[in-house]
Amino acid sequence: MLRTKITVDQHERVLAYRDGRLERVLGPGRHPRQSRTELVRIDMRERLVGLAPQEVITADGVSLRVTAAMVWSVSEPVAFHERSASPDAVVYLAAQLGLREALATLDVDAVLTTGRREVAEAITSAAAAAGEPVGITVREALVKDVILPPELRAAYNELVSARQRGKAQLEAARAETAALRSLANSAKLLDEHPALARMRLVQAASGTMLSLSLDT
Repeated sequence: MLRTKITVDQHERVLAYRDGRLERVLGPGRHPRQSRTELVRIDMRERLVGLAPQEVITADGVSLRVTAAMVWSVSEPVAFHERSASPDAVVYLAAQLGLREALATLDVDAVLTTGRREVAEAITSAAAAAGEPVGITVREALVKDVILPPELRAAYNELVSARQRGKAQLEAARAETAALRSLANSAKLLDEHPALARMRLVQAASGTMLSLSLDT
């Protein structure tokens, strides 16, 4: 019987089929290879997969263009090879559906502010559930871009500008209120203590006379 050696790298698992039946799963190292044996190499490393841009309608009827990505790896090489002809496609489709279902429950304001994490968690959950039977573990999903329609994008830009102007006006009003409060407190103090008022008057007169003497 002819025997040769095969090498399995650290990031691989090799499925050895003899006469069409799975005989063993080979881990990293050197292994003998028997005759009539078919070898299938499975890459166990993590993969970053980007989802094609999705046109999705939010709960308040706004059409968004969303891009996302997910990180997954093979956890069960036998299931990955035998359960589906396209296990990665199974996970990809589940992630797309998870994205759409999550966005359908949120309005556009939520998506743009706090909803990204919720959407990413929904994608991860849907993809992970679909991946488990086909030997895939989904570690995480990320929402990369949320693109508004042009007219809505312009409206949001104007809203942001208006908020910034409002903050500036509020700060100016606070400063003016603080100045008026300080003047009112000073006036009250002078009313309650006439001696301080006379002293302030003398100081002001002395300052004026000194200024006049310097000018001459």
